[in-house]
Amino acid sequence: MRSKKLSTAALKRATPLLLAVLFLVSCATVPITGRSQLNLVPSASMLSLSNEQYREFLRTNKRSRDKVETARLMRVGGRLKSAVEQYFKQRGLSYELRNYSWEFNLIENKSPNAWCMPGGKIVVYTGILPYTKTDAGLAVVMAHEIAHAVAKHGNERMSQMLLTQMGGMALNSALRSRPRETRQLWMTAFGIGSQVALILPYSRLHEYEADKIGLIFMAMAGYNPNEAISFWQRMSKASKGGKPPEFLSTHPSDASRIQQIRNAIPDAMRYYRK
Repeated sequence: MRSKKLSTAALKRATPLLLAVLFLVSCATVPITGRSQLNLVPSASMLSLSNEQYREFLRTNKRSRDKVETARLMRVGGRLKSAVEQYFKQRGLSYELRNYSWEFNLIENKSPNAWCMPGGKIVVYTGILPYTKTDAGLAVVMAHEIAHAVAKHGNERMSQMLLTQMGGMALNSALRSRPRETRQLWMTAFGIGSQVALILPYSRLHEYEADKIGLIFMAMAGYNPNEAISFWQRMSKASKGGKPPEFLSTHPSDASRIQQIRNAIPDAMRYYRK
């Protein structure tokens, strides 16, 4: 027991250096912004676990029977899918989406939340619909979540957690030796379930990056990027005077964030096609 404690303590002391070394040897680039990011998990492993976890989520959660809102989700999702694929194709990056198999599901859940797993596996909860209101409002949310996925923010967060909580263990090894804990890390990384993404390093950077990329995607899909301001203002109002909506746990909607979106809109408008 004593040697194990010493080993754990030594690992904790080594983590900053280990992080620096691993960042240098496992550095990837965000496909759109060019930012360098830590990526210890191969895309194939992420997609495989994504498919597994998505199937399990759908098996244990009820899909909405609201035909009107489900049709809206499919309509908006289809347009965003085409926009994302067009954006990547124009930049010679189609290979980044090679193994994507897009899915859109509306889940009966009062929590205002939405998320996207690697491979284009998107879920929107019915609880966020009172805030989205329109096709354009829904596009704000879905484009933002898709942006997280294509920018590989989940891979980055998962890599950080494997490093800091499992000593840099490979995903497959972690699944074999600590399956329950590893799957919980996965759910946390992608904001799924009750423990919606804990405060992680670079989370604000991720959010601003997803805002900017998402505005471009929704503009290319034919939705006015200015709708993002109205949506986040509605979400911000809902958080005042009480517990903020679950969606805001990892999507802080403060004045500075809304201003950042305002600053990004002119660039996004260059892509806007009515």
